[in-house]
Amino acid sequence: MDVAPSSAFESNADDPNRRFFQPDIETMSREGIRAAQEKRVLELVPAAYENSPFYRELWSAAGVDPARVRSLDDFFEMVPTFAKDDLRAYRARTGDPFSGLLQVPTSRLTSVMSTSGTTGAPELLPEIWDAAPPLPACSARDLWELGVRPGDRVIVPAGVFRGFFDTFYQEMGLVPIYVDAWIGQGAEIIAALQRYRPTYIQLIMPTVLELERLAGSYDLRDALSSLRGASFAGQPLGAALAAKVSEEWGVELFIYSSAGDTGTAWECREHNGFHLWEDLVLAENLEPEGRGTVPAGEVGELVATDLDNQAAPLIRYRSGDLVRFDPGRCGCGRTHLRQWIIGRLGDETIVRGRPVVVGEVWKAVETQEETHDGMFQIIREERVVDRLRLRVGYAPADGLDLADLGVRLRAAVTDRVGVEPEIELVPVDDLVARSSSVAKFPRVVKA
Repeated sequence: MDVAPSSAFESNADDPNRRFFQPDIETMSREGIRAAQEKRVLELVPAAYENSPFYRELWSAAGVDPARVRSLDDFFEMVPTFAKDDLRAYRARTGDPFSGLLQVPTSRLTSVMSTSGTTGAPELLPEIWDAAPPLPACSARDLWELGVRPGDRVIVPAGVFRGFFDTFYQEMGLVPIYVDAWIGQGAEIIAALQRYRPTYIQLIMPTVLELERLAGSYDLRDALSSLRGASFAGQPLGAALAAKVSEEWGVELFIYSSAGDTGTAWECREHNGFHLWEDLVLAENLEPEGRGTVPAGEVGELVATDLDNQAAPLIRYRSGDLVRFDPGRCGCGRTHLRQWIIGRLGDETIVRGRPVVVGEVWKAVETQEETHDGMFQIIREERVVDRLRLRVGYAPADGLDLADLGVRLRAAVTDRVGVEPEIELVPVDDLVARSSSVAKFPRVVKA
């Protein structure tokens, strides 16, 4: 960030109604954004070539001469893209835990975090930071937009999320309250809400399911009434659960997603797309199987370049996220790109020649009252299969006829996706407990 969180919050503390945390950056002209990106990229390329064995090997094989990269257009034309599998292959071949990306001695690192590991083995994320790590610090603008202000109490789930949030919240002038938000801790979460009256809570799926389970025993609307908003990430919320949180519980939800593993992209109060902070990430939307740029409004693959990572930046990294972009000014007044994540490259399953996508299965699963949480997994060994196997989580209840539920679900899925599935029904808490990540729930699994 151009301004440290602590100093920026101090300068804004006397004007809590100010719309933007950093107005000069958040409303920068498109020309100004491009100029700032170009300046950073021209610093990034020679440094990466000199200090990163992965980039030196990749770019040398592609005939890249860093001295010839003199503009953003040169960068897009000359520098090759790469994917997570390339990093894994480099790590397996060399034994380098940082996959050849690290550009500084390990003695300079402040911390080493990791990705969630939802799509494979977790990737190490070395960081250099002073007051606050890059990933949490980029969220300061988003939390300000949500309504968080210095002096507020905030509830966050304790867990091994990427990024060290403790110092960050304190630098923002906030009082963090850490609560175990995993399965079985719903009463403790509600007690913390009632006791501390926070203005913000970070939600994850187990938290939402815990609150839903206790809705008949507690007045959740009252318990959550102190919140100005709540964030949610890790996976999309189904329509039924999202409506319950906003309409029944009275909580304004701010969803956020990944910015291609370089940071996060949050909704603003308009709830119309996710803002990519383009002073921190250079985002491209490319053809999934090629190098061509996809026009605004059409679906392509997010390719991201870290602009604020001093330790091991990702440079033209193919994220696997299928997205569409809107470069126009948002209704909130911000000028940075907005993205919508449509799905994951490779999540489409081909069943006897028929494509089946996660979103369509989701809509079918939500139609049944016992499975309206939309918790399910597609089980497959390969992308192309002969049968559609689903594992679906249901809410246990007295008198529940599982055989009848299975019949109804098979009919709903068949009608929606055109393929009759094989369905394994499990209690929803058991299904969530199988997740290997506290932040994300994998929708496509091998077993």
